[in-house]
Amino acid sequence: MGRDVSMDSSSSKSYFFLFKICILAIGTCGAVRVMVPTEMILGTVGRPLLLPVNYTTGIKDQNTQITWTFQSQSSGSMLLVTAINNTLTPDMEHGHRFFLSPPSATLLINPVQLTDDGEYTIKVTVSGVKMESASRQLTVQVNVPVSKPVVHSDPAWGAVEYIDNATLTCTVSKGTKVIYQWLKDGKPLPESSRHIFSVDNKMLFISPVLKDDLSNYTCVAKNLISINESEPIAPNIYYGPYDLMVKSEPRFKISEGVFAVGKGEPVWFKCSANSNPPNDYSWFQKANNKTTPIHRGPILNIMSEKVPEKADYMCCVYNNVTGKRGETQFTLILSATGQERRKYKGSSIHSLVIIVGLSITLIVCILLYFILKRYFPRKVIKKEVYHRSPTDYIRAHQVSVEQEPSMDDYGIYEFVAVPEPAAFPQVPPDKLSTVYDIIRVPDIRTVYDVICQTPKTS
Repeated sequence: MGRDVSMDSSSSKSYFFLFKICILAIGTCGAVRVMVPTEMILGTVGRPLLLPVNYTTGIKDQNTQITWTFQSQSSGSMLLVTAINNTLTPDMEHGHRFFLSPPSATLLINPVQLTDDGEYTIKVTVSGVKMESASRQLTVQVNVPVSKPVVHSDPAWGAVEYIDNATLTCTVSKGTKVIYQWLKDGKPLPESSRHIFSVDNKMLFISPVLKDDLSNYTCVAKNLISINESEPIAPNIYYGPYDLMVKSEPRFKISEGVFAVGKGEPVWFKCSANSNPPNDYSWFQKANNKTTPIHRGPILNIMSEKVPEKADYMCCVYNNVTGKRGETQFTLILSATGQERRKYKGSSIHSLVIIVGLSITLIVCILLYFILKRYFPRKVIKKEVYHRSPTDYIRAHQVSVEQEPSMDDYGIYEFVAVPEPAAFPQVPPDKLSTVYDIIRVPDIRTVYDVICQTPKTS
């Protein structure tokens, strides 16, 4: 019993849920069904707008009535148009802009006006055996496309860094329900302690301005049917001077803030600083405990023959809008640059060329020596024979006599031609005391002859 009760309650809940779905989807679960593709429709002023509707009925031989009504906060509720079967009954006040072509239930508004913004209700009634009806609502939002926004900067003449504030205002000549957004260098600008937006985002307050605020700002204006972006604007901000420095030709620079130049050489110095508006430049010379103004302007030209051997120079800058000043100092020294430096550089290059040439010559000679020794050995042997001492020959002869008997001299010998020396005087055999003297005899040509001519020792 309890089980049946629980089943009945769950079934009733399911039916109720399905009934709600039917009401939301098609307006009714009866014989009439009204369907719309979307419940929100966007309209543009001056253009036609369709409110599409489809409906179905399950009754034959019935009478069908289609009714459109409109309700807004400004005008209240009003009847727009009615059609029974194929007979159209337009409203006398609004019939010239609202059109219906039965049996279609789609409503055409042409042209759309701003007053057409509101809630529209379509109701379809069918009468036959019994009368049934269904209705749906559509919301229409009418907008005017936004025009190209324009940004104004205040104060127009500019703002001084750390002192003044700046305000950027974005305006459009046309557009409804406009939403504003600010971009800095093409990227969305978030709100911060120095960047504050108005309630509608039309105004941007910068307080106080800094050098970093010197960027391109744009305003994006958009609504549901259009979007447009302004031309970039950069507020005029006065700042500086920053990054003050003096530079000259790199060859004159010795270290930071110290320059050396040869006597008689012209030299120039340029003073620069980041500033808006541009700075006023003044040059001073400090020598012999005395400071003297010498020039006005960013570039200083100096003839070195007219300056002391060592002097300090100073560049002073002044921004007449921000009221800020800056100065930097450097030292100029007369040194052995110019002609002497060039001569020293030329002599160094000449010495280097000589060293490289000698090194290459030495390497070539060593290579030639090894090549000759490798591919011309006879010349080497000849040279060694000529440079042997007589003592070497006597020692070789004694070793040969003591260790080898005469009978052992028989065998196979290799005959080597001894180079024939220049003409020598004939020496008698009894006067020959060394093997070296024997070899010097012109008619002895082989080692065998040398052995035969060697005097016998007792």
